[in-house]
Amino acid sequence: MLRYAFAVFAALGCLASPPLHAAGPTAWVRVAFDRDGVVSARADGFADVAAQRRITVDDPVRIASLSKFVVALGAMRLVEQGKLDLDADLSPLLGWRLRHPAFPDVPITLRLLLSHRAGLTDDAGYYAVPLDGALKDVTDDPRAWDTAHAPGTFFRYANLDFPLVASAMEKATGERFDRLIDRLVLRPLKLDACFNWTTCNAATVARAVVLYDVNRMPIRDDLHGQSPECPVNRATHGGCDLSQWQAGRNGALFSPQGGLRISASGLATLGRLLLGDGEVDGVRLLSRASMRTLIGPEWTYSDGNGVTAEEDDSSQAQRGFFCRYGLAVQTLATSREGCRDDPFGDGVARVGHAGSAYGLLSGLWVDRTRGTGVAYFVTGLPDAARGTQSAFTAAEEALARGEAPTR
Repeated sequence: MLRYAFAVFAALGCLASPPLHAAGPTAWVRVAFDRDGVVSARADGFADVAAQRRITVDDPVRIASLSKFVVALGAMRLVEQGKLDLDADLSPLLGWRLRHPAFPDVPITLRLLLSHRAGLTDDAGYYAVPLDGALKDVTDDPRAWDTAHAPGTFFRYANLDFPLVASAMEKATGERFDRLIDRLVLRPLKLDACFNWTTCNAATVARAVVLYDVNRMPIRDDLHGQSPECPVNRATHGGCDLSQWQAGRNGALFSPQGGLRISASGLATLGRLLLGDGEVDGVRLLSRASMRTLIGPEWTYSDGNGVTAEEDDSSQAQRGFFCRYGLAVQTLATSREGCRDDPFGDGVARVGHAGSAYGLLSGLWVDRTRGTGVAYFVTGLPDAARGTQSAFTAAEEALARGEAPTR
């Protein structure tokens, strides 16, 4: 009871914390948890500056690349159901040829996409496909492929991998991605979360966290309490008729690579799922074997076998950020030359994922041996200061340690 009361007290902004200043973040939230529930929580700043609405641990934010972990949970549920195969050629399922042009005999599989080893890059784009567009047009562009490395031989973090995963999920089920992920993951875990706001209720939408640039100008989710008029990229001629959706044609539509809206308390539930080997609060979402497959790692850095930082402009990570990666699960604190993947600074091999986009930085990290974890995010820092002990930013290092971020 004391643990719960402390968490609620903190979520309401009743715990003392350093005031924000003009050069610092707009808002930040940190929740610590163990297998049984939330241990402590802190929140400071504004979810909506114009409305002067203070942030709480239950306010949903666009969590960026942490979204990929939720997509992987859904994909693995379909693997368990026999509707997807981690190692099958995806071309027959998609209905179009998905092949690296320089290595046309190597099949592209779900496992390769989820582990960022499919040979793809983000150089041809990944998020701006219009409602009436086709993801095939992106992968047909030679710029989408790393010409120097065959699929399965090299790690390169590419957001494009996950719209392709979403397309495969849609083709395997005939369901629209946003509704499918709600059915497979979000609803079973009783999470007030959604991709691009489509399946969130009005009360959740009303608590949206606005994302800001360095000048406190809104750049995402300035919703004024209302669901967005068009939750996806509009069609070529400006329309937003979602009846145009076709299963598997455009898996980028609902932003599987980064479009999850979820609160820090919701992230804590996902973290406890990791601690519980696929089970949380009496709900078994995945088998223990499937969770071990997700965690991996599928790839461990050694000189010449991968790129250790995201190359997309939205990322603020430095070299050495990625050194061990499973299926949308990152492992921290790799003891290897060239690796700087320990924002906690204690050498503990935590698992989870990070996010960075539109001035937001986020993280979900669990120590499965000790049974503890932390979830956090900070907004309004599109140019956060570099960390002093890792490839993460100073703000992420502070939140990992349990301190208030400044820059």
